Amino acid sequence: MSGSHAPNTVDLVVRNADWVVTMAGIDIEGGWVACDAGVITAVGPSGHEPVARRTLDARGAIVTPGLVNAHHHLFQNLTRAYVPACASGLEEWLGHLRPIWARLDEDTAYLSAWIGLAELALAGCTTTADNIYLHPKPGLVEASITAATELGMRLDPCRGFVDIARIPVDGAQDEETILRRSEELFVAFHDPSPASRTRISLGPTALAATSSRLLERSAELASRFDARLHLHLFEQQGEAAASLRDFGRRPVDVLVDAGWSGRAWIAHGIYTTEADVAALSAAGIGVAHCPSSNLMLGGAAAPVTALRQAGCGVGLGTDGAASSGLAQPWLEARTALLLAREHSGPAAMTAREALAMATLGGAHCLGRDGEVGALAPGLQADLAVWDTGGIGYAGAGTDPVEAWLRCGPPTVRHTVVAGRPIVTDGALAVDGLEERLESHAKYAQSWQQHLATTP
Repeated sequence: MSGSHAPNTVDLVVRNADWVVTMAGIDIEGGWVACDAGVITAVGPSGHEPVARRTLDARGAIVTPGLVNAHHHLFQNLTRAYVPACASGLEEWLGHLRPIWARLDEDTAYLSAWIGLAELALAGCTTTADNIYLHPKPGLVEASITAATELGMRLDPCRGFVDIARIPVDGAQDEETILRRSEELFVAFHDPSPASRTRISLGPTALAATSSRLLERSAELASRFDARLHLHLFEQQGEAAASLRDFGRRPVDVLVDAGWSGRAWIAHGIYTTEADVAALSAAGIGVAHCPSSNLMLGGAAAPVTALRQAGCGVGLGTDGAASSGLAQPWLEARTALLLAREHSGPAAMTAREALAMATLGGAHCLGRDGEVGALAPGLQADLAVWDTGGIGYAGAGTDPVEAWLRCGPPTVRHTVVAGRPIVTDGALAVDGLEERLESHAKYAQSWQQHLATTP
């Protein structure tokens, strides 16, 4: 139909699903999702679909909200599976990789973001955080936003930083430069509206990389722009002792005193005590659980059951591909389920609770409650259609979410952001993947060979 259309016609209907898993209290067998002007207008059972200008078939598949990745470093896919660092713990791993990352510039930031975002889209992810905390060259966050705009993903970049007065490494900056460049990004790109494609957040890579004053000034700047704050915390043993030495208080108290309450989320949260868990909950600070990265680096698992029972908002993060190896939010959900059960028994977590962390929990961390993470009228039209047929799913018929998480890895048929398909029939809807992969491979090889031959 061209020109005009019937008054009740919508832009898109995803129809004929085996199940629509809304994460809003109901599952709909044989259901559909209607989208118009970028938002969900209705969900319902077969036979009641509105007329649509475009339809996507979900027969033999389940529909879920688009997955929300609460912690990532897109640039790190240029050092994926870098062998000299593969058997290292966190500090030694950073020692291997920081000199390579010091070569990051606009071109490599753009390419790594484009490839990383394409990887996520093909894995059913529609919204992701991205933390760039080293800035050896200007324009890195801007380059990643350009890549997200081209692909149609929602990207929430964290303008991370390292205070050069605390840790003098390549890419660290002084306090005034950090705040000036951050404000420029807020002015140019930050959009707090429900339909936002880009929200800037701010924060140091860790407490060791900042001062109390810079934490406070970061909170003041974020408050001015209605923005979020983010850092790595409780990723290593000894952080609490270092905080007491450097700040005179435990880590969460440092954040609370600096004005971070209710506006922040942390990555990892591995080495938290019961008191830390209670403090995070009381401060309204969320946690991005990154199980694959933590395990690859030989660390422990965050006490997710205790965090959730205390009322903390817990999302899932892939972390950077230099540690996790791949950006697959489904795998993070499955690994979180396994770790919770290994730690606290088979009743500690269900597949549906793991999916909730990968959707609603991630939305909460990013300050997008009531916008993404569920399929209900008025929410943003972000969803994923997952094939659930074949040998791996044979016999799994009692619950679509248990099957999705236990019997995969599932294949994404379609990924939709703001009512627009960005993956259709398992392929990106945007051209240029092969050319960018070739360029990405050249840069990655150049980076790693350069370091190997540098005296």
